[in-house]
Amino acid sequence: MTFLARLKGPMGQKVKAVRGTAEGRRHMARVAQLPCVACHRPGPSEVHHCICGRFGQRKASDTDTIPLCPECHRLGPIAIHQNKRAWVDAHGPDYGFLPLVAAQLNQTDDEILGDWF
Repeated sequence: MTFLARLKGPMGQKVKAVRGTAEGRRHMARVAQLPCVACHRPGPSEVHHCICGRFGQRKASDTDTIPLCPECHRLGPIAIHQNKRAWVDAHGPDYGFLPLVAAQLNQTDDEILGDWF
């Protein structure tokens, strides 16, 4: 078994290494159109690679991404890249939003907005 085949995601699932591929770029472009998962600000959003529960140098797959507004991603006082602990205390681990993002990507635009408001 190869090293990549043994990799596990934050929830223990095997992950498909999709980073820098056309498939990964398409997925991230779709994620960027979603509203922020933390504050629900309408998209386009910044694409955040999940970092909670990650150890070592291996980067998250492009499919392990969530939409965050600039304030929640990198600019605000509890932005995940400014103060990860405060962000997790307020919103939970970032990978916890992956099922929501997957569900939203399988819905129409009208259904997505209806989930938030």
